[in-house]
Amino acid sequence: MGRALQLARRGLYTTDPNPRVGCVVARDGHVLGEGFHVRAGEPHAEVLALAHAGEAARGATAYVTLEPCSHHGRTPPCVDALLRAGVGRVVAAMTDPNPLVAGRGLERLREAGVAVAVGLMESEARALNPGFVSRMERGRPWVRVKLAASLDGRTAMASGESRWITGEAARRDVQFLRARASAILTGMGTVRADDPRLDVRLSAEALDVDGPVRQPLRVVLDREGRLTAGARLFQTEGPVLVLTDPEALARQTRDLADVNAWVEAVTVSRGHLDLPAVMNVLARHQVNELHVEAGPVLCGALLGAGLVDELVIYLAPHLMGATARGLFDLPLGRMADRVALDISDMRAVGRDWRITARVVGPGAGDEGR
Repeated sequence: MGRALQLARRGLYTTDPNPRVGCVVARDGHVLGEGFHVRAGEPHAEVLALAHAGEAARGATAYVTLEPCSHHGRTPPCVDALLRAGVGRVVAAMTDPNPLVAGRGLERLREAGVAVAVGLMESEARALNPGFVSRMERGRPWVRVKLAASLDGRTAMASGESRWITGEAARRDVQFLRARASAILTGMGTVRADDPRLDVRLSAEALDVDGPVRQPLRVVLDREGRLTAGARLFQTEGPVLVLTDPEALARQTRDLADVNAWVEAVTVSRGHLDLPAVMNVLARHQVNELHVEAGPVLCGALLGAGLVDELVIYLAPHLMGATARGLFDLPLGRMADRVALDISDMRAVGRDWRITARVVGPGAGDEGR
């Protein structure tokens, strides 16, 4: 199963919106065939592993990181392929949280006389697909907020100047986070201040993938409909999804008619786009992992709405002073209101430090509570 998880990780930057899945066919400790899912619409991990094993798969054990599918999607059910190959046993790391599967694949195998076990290295399998699991179980993406700050927690000078807080190594590291995401979210404040492209600038070789580099969907929250076709977002490959106030929908659609943009209206709550409604829209667009690069207002609003699952903060070895802008616009009045974090990783990236933390107190998503 450990090898199957290694294989599944090879699809980290390519499988979206499908989950990352690996499979190993083995007998008596010897690997007979292995495979991993590469892209949506292409063969699943089980099919590739069985093809690799050939006739030797009959009576063998298939180790797979996710319950084999039992429904027709872009490809036929993997359960059918396993039964045709005559495997004697299937070990799945976890059941599929997709309601279209949700145990049905394992049940079909049992009914056909195949021995089935589930739960081996389940936590590792779930950790490999946080976005897919979140979308299936909670109806919203896994939200990862990336921030860059000075050692005193400042993200920009009072004037708005922010380039560059971190060094080149940290900025390159962020590209890998973008590459694994389904979508990158920002707000109009960041677009107006920085005019970002929000694209993946790594080569296929750097990502160790075959074929073209997948560009995530770029998402802009623009309640007032101020985004124009001249933004650098539209000078790079890939679509842009603009979410706006229903009253600005017609004007925004007209203004962006000549660029690669989708414009959709979202409910407004207390003068702002309703963030849970935004997550519902993104789930409908099959967004698994949502990567957020935004200013303190939007980041604070997401945290305050309980929609942040993970923080990735790059800390640079310098101080920017008391008048510079902070990480979150999140007014808290008491020590009891503090947002608790569970730091899962801390490491040097060039001259900077990268801290990865789960939100576990107020401000956490459902899985962090």
